[in-house]
Amino acid sequence: MPDKVLFVDDDPAILTAYQRALHKHVQVDIASGGAEGLEKIKTCGPYSVVVTDIQMPVMGGIEFLTRTNEIAPDTVRMVLTGNAGLKSVMDALEHGSIFRYLTKPVPPDNMLASLEAGVKQYNLQVAERDLLEKTLQGSIKVMLDILSTVNPEIFGRAQALKASMRQLAIALGQDQLWRFELGAMLAQIGMVTIPPTTLYKVRKGQALGPIEEGLLKRSPEISHGLIVNIPRLEAVAKIVLYQNKNFDGTGFPDNKISGAEIPLGARMLRVLTDLAELESGSLSQAGAYIMMRKRAGYYDPKILDAAAACFSAGAIVPTSAVQTLTVAVKDLRMGQKLATDVVSAEGASLVCAGTRLTALALEKIRNAAELTGLQGPISIEREGRSSS
Repeated sequence: MPDKVLFVDDDPAILTAYQRALHKHVQVDIASGGAEGLEKIKTCGPYSVVVTDIQMPVMGGIEFLTRTNEIAPDTVRMVLTGNAGLKSVMDALEHGSIFRYLTKPVPPDNMLASLEAGVKQYNLQVAERDLLEKTLQGSIKVMLDILSTVNPEIFGRAQALKASMRQLAIALGQDQLWRFELGAMLAQIGMVTIPPTTLYKVRKGQALGPIEEGLLKRSPEISHGLIVNIPRLEAVAKIVLYQNKNFDGTGFPDNKISGAEIPLGARMLRVLTDLAELESGSLSQAGAYIMMRKRAGYYDPKILDAAAACFSAGAIVPTSAVQTLTVAVKDLRMGQKLATDVVSAEGASLVCAGTRLTALALEKIRNAAELTGLQGPISIEREGRSSS
């Protein structure tokens, strides 16, 4: 059993006894108190199992277990103590998320059996986490591939919005940036259910009928429904659901949620999507902010101010000119970034400029090239900066 185990106790005799009895079966590290135990976890971990006494000076076992749970959530935690009082048991269960509660003295054979059970639990937890992460990554990839294939224009806007969300989240001092980025990328996934004729009207600024208006209004709800059941994306799904909610509580969804109760990512999306829409028209960036400030109750004022500071002309860092390379369809490869839109001979938008090619996008381009042909040459961005 190669997994590592950490014993934490203020009694050196107990530590020495278990280290001597168990070292042939498991790698045992010891710590004489909670602070030393936490340092061992940080510098010598990960540990499959941590076994700690409850009654220790300076840092008690419950505090140690609580902090262990924060820095090493996969590690299985056990309590070893001579105090089997009900309160200490309940406190350990509530704050330490313990796997087993062992009462001194524990014979070496019994301790070894408990450690083997703990190691098995640890391995199960790690395997489940790895599976969830792979499932999450795969699910997101499939959804984004579908969006890029069904509606490349919306996918292109989502990629631009993702970059803006990341920049604004950093400016607001947020961590877990992936949640904000995914909220931006998946916000419009529900649009794949909207009929192409309706999307065409939206793109051309034509009037919509009541049914079409209703479909567009419910798009965030549809997006939310597609995302919410994916493990670990519950917070992202909530960002998507509230993306059109106004700061004063009006808008979709129709409920009493308002102000700071609206998820931060949703309040950010509300600002950034409207800013992008206004700038895509005839308004300058400055004009867009003036227009948005006149919309009383729409936006979180702090986020609007942060966006204005973050994306002002003075805050933009100049980059070197993008070099492009014209390539044939047969030379396209996954991961290349398009410098131009790819349009079929019939005028259908296939993949937008700025998109990094996926397997689905490549297949779509190749099929269209073979069946109908393409309009104009295809250009990709040349990797690396200009040497001039």
